[in-house]
Amino acid sequence: MKQGIHPNYHEITVTCSCGNKFTTKSAMEKETFTIEVCSECHPFYTGQQKIVDSTGRVDKFNQKFGNMFKR
Repeated sequence: MKQGIHPNYHEITVTCSCGNKFTTKSAMEKETFTIEVCSECHPFYTGQQKIVDSTGRVDKFNQKFGNMFKR
């Protein structure tokens, strides 16, 4: 590898808006980084995600627009 062309890679502290803190490695110049959502508060990972019931959407569309798109 060429010397002197790669950025410095060091540990930074990431802070979430929920208060969770963790360390990771980054080439950013900052020592700390703030994010809005992490794996501790994201609805997908916490199991609070609401599943949208999409069954019957095609049938509803076909009833509404019927033969408009049939050839």
